[in-house]
Amino acid sequence: MKRIILTPHAAAPIGPYNQAVVSGGLVYTSGQIAIDPATGQVISGDIRAQTTQVMKNLQAILAAAGSGLDRVVKTTVFLKDMNEFAALNEVYGSFFADKAKAPARSTVEVARLPKDVRVEIEVVAELDA
Repeated sequence: MKRIILTPHAAAPIGPYNQAVVSGGLVYTSGQIAIDPATGQVISGDIRAQTTQVMKNLQAILAAAGSGLDRVVKTTVFLKDMNEFAALNEVYGSFFADKAKAPARSTVEVARLPKDVRVEIEVVAELDA
């Protein structure tokens, strides 16, 4: 049985989808972009600022589901410009304290993202035991 996750502490969906779905002991998040949940607007700033906001949105969604970044098993990163990969990695890595337990990850460069953001990230995480 699936459970829908919606929290006001992360960006509201901008289409016909939910922030996350819990099913089979896992949390599947929708791709998150750099939207400030307080304003509903894309934050200004470079790839570092946008990645930070994306990760904060993911933290809030995972917390609402009963999980956390420490329980993430897989991430998919959609990056507008692969030349920003190193800066993305720097911020992304700061959210995973134990590098030896970092999740699996795919990163792909895309032509365009919703609202013309620089990065979108989705995760799959285990529920807390």
